[in-house]
Amino acid sequence: MSKKFISDALDAVVVPGFSRVGYLLRAQLSQWSSVSEMNLSGRVVVITGPTSGLGAATAHMLAPTGAQLVLVARNQGKCDAFAAELHAAIPQCNPVVVIAEMGDLSSVASASRQIREQFPRVDVLVHNAGALLQERAVSPQGIEQTIASHVLGPHLMTTMLRDVLRAANGRVVTVSSGGMYSTPLPQIHNGDSLEMPEAEYNGTRQYAIAKRAQVTLNELWAHKEPNIEFVAMHPGWADTPGVQESIPLFRTLTKPILRTSQQGADTIAWLAAVRPLPQTSGTFWSDREVRSVHKTPMTRRADTESARDALWTWCNDAIQPFVA
Repeated sequence: MSKKFISDALDAVVVPGFSRVGYLLRAQLSQWSSVSEMNLSGRVVVITGPTSGLGAATAHMLAPTGAQLVLVARNQGKCDAFAAELHAAIPQCNPVVVIAEMGDLSSVASASRQIREQFPRVDVLVHNAGALLQERAVSPQGIEQTIASHVLGPHLMTTMLRDVLRAANGRVVTVSSGGMYSTPLPQIHNGDSLEMPEAEYNGTRQYAIAKRAQVTLNELWAHKEPNIEFVAMHPGWADTPGVQESIPLFRTLTKPILRTSQQGADTIAWLAAVRPLPQTSGTFWSDREVRSVHKTPMTRRADTESARDALWTWCNDAIQPFVA
């Protein structure tokens, strides 16, 4: 029985594949090397949402590699303290802190200009920031907050850092979620919206819609920008602060099999570090393997060229006033 057959079987039945069981079995079968032992000297790695959960675990894994880490967070004090923590643990690691609220497009534009001015090339951009909200909120631009933080903010940052990513033949890593498997791509061209209205709002579903949009945009970016590599991934079920705060019942029921933050972040850090990329740009990953972006006919049927084009146009129209 091959390693791939076992891994695919775990993924097909979801629970073992997404849980700690899947991670441990795949890591053992493939004898994964440690990301922290890779040499990334001279590379610039930008990580959004780095101060807790998957982002913090990713930063800790990459800190010993020699990469220049750029930490993008909304809380100056918290991010400064985290950068100091990394430096204390790894003295050669001297992270640069950039402040941005990823759901505020004006803030994202300002942070992107700062990064672009300080670094003539960026090797890796990791889109990790975001949260699952149980109550509807809107961004300073009036956009539903989950869509603003997970979709438009990252889309704007990628757009504004495109030149410095091209200069490095760089890579963009987007942290999605297995929750996107439950949700089809909204048909914007037929009058649908990414943003759920107040009367119908469900935070878990809104999060899944945002994550589905991220995966589709990853594929579209790969087609439109051949000099930059684009990959998306899902971390499985990890016991992060976000899970603890946003979906406590799920966490209570699954706690014995949840992954640690480090296990969930392994593929994020690995995709940031591995050279060359083992598969093509635009692929979707979990546990260092390419996965399908669909598990049901429902989501596959909705993934039409018209829906994709409408998503791309809507995102570009929304960010256009902030691109400079």
